Amino acid sequence: MTAITISIDCMGGDFGPPVMIPAAISALNDDGNLRLILVGNSNQINEELSKIGGQLNHRITIVESTEDIAMDDKPSHALRKKKNSSMALALTAVADGQALACVSAGNTGALMALSRFILKMLPGVDRPAITTAIPTENGHTRLLDLGANVDCSAKQLLQFALMGSAMVTAIDKVSNPSVALLNIGSEDIKGNEQTRATAELLLEAKQLNYIGFIEANSVYAGSADLVVCDGFVGNVFLKASEGVARLVANKLQKEFKRNLMTRLLSVIVVSVLEGFRKRVNPDQYNGASFIGLQGIVIKSHGSANIPAALASIKEAIKEVKNNVPAQIKEQMEQNA
Repeated sequence: MTAITISIDCMGGDFGPPVMIPAAISALNDDGNLRLILVGNSNQINEELSKIGGQLNHRITIVESTEDIAMDDKPSHALRKKKNSSMALALTAVADGQALACVSAGNTGALMALSRFILKMLPGVDRPAITTAIPTENGHTRLLDLGANVDCSAKQLLQFALMGSAMVTAIDKVSNPSVALLNIGSEDIKGNEQTRATAELLLEAKQLNYIGFIEANSVYAGSADLVVCDGFVGNVFLKASEGVARLVANKLQKEFKRNLMTRLLSVIVVSVLEGFRKRVNPDQYNGASFIGLQGIVIKSHGSANIPAALASIKEAIKEVKNNVPAQIKEQMEQNA
């Protein structure tokens, strides 16, 4: 089987090498065909590698970076002033063909700007979109855009639907994925002008299985394989969902600690709760894709722990194996 090389921005995110390096080693242990380019401060990278052991070092290449992109750096500043950052060099490895995908937990705006500049867009795509899988009652659905584009035209939302549909087919092996448009109601008359105009375009796109509007409370029911919205709405939806998940977890924890009876009850139901936690654990869904680029870029959450960072690397591997950019390019050409 052909080796897969992934470049990793080791300096991005809240934790940098102490999280990204153990996640990288776990990925190498899980996949014998994986090769990694670790980009960042070589002293810090080697320090973390020494803690784990060097038996996998023959499958690792370290690339030294001389600059870091802070989480509050403006994208324009990162683009103009930090060409030797770990993020920029990790993306350049993809552009040069040394790697097939890039993973970063760094500044989202900077990653988007550098990705567009270094990798370029696929033909027929105006802007990249950010998408990820979210858990539903019967598996998962994919949602886009999650924040890359807060203001979108109907034409751009159509492009997101086409790209997302191609990705669902490639990754999830759904031959005719259902596509829904996030709205404040399911009736045709609901929504703002942009949403209604987008619905008309989605209906006209013959290669899309467009099923109409979907309300936010129906997304987790798994009513659609792909849910489309602009980045403002998508980001609010995702952050609100994360907040609700934390609220439920904290409330349950407090309830089980309330008195002796509830503590005894927690011992009885602990296996059920553990199974539930594993199924909905957001760590396993970490790794948002920047689609529409001439290369694969995966954004890990900035505060991701080691299991979550590992999930983002595995998402990159999955997209490489399924050649997602080529599938999206074919979809866009059919719509031209």
